[in-house]
Amino acid sequence: MVTLDGEDFLTVEEAARLLGVKRETLYAYVSRGILKSYRQGMKRQRLYRRAEVEALVRLDRGGAPDIPPAESWIRD
Repeated sequence: MVTLDGEDFLTVEEAARLLGVKRETLYAYVSRGILKSYRQGMKRQRLYRRAEVEALVRLDRGGAPDIPPAESWIRD
């Protein structure tokens, strides 16, 4: 973990582990606008704001609502 200006950032490996996904999936989240990455200095290393990653984890844990099968609510 890296702290910049009092804010915690995670490395690619840390963010992927916290989300329970592969690095490639993390990159897909960024490319689709689900998560934002931040460049550290002049290096190519990307960081992820810890608060944003944790918010995404909380969203994922909510899961999809239970929807009954279509047969149960479609009438003839």
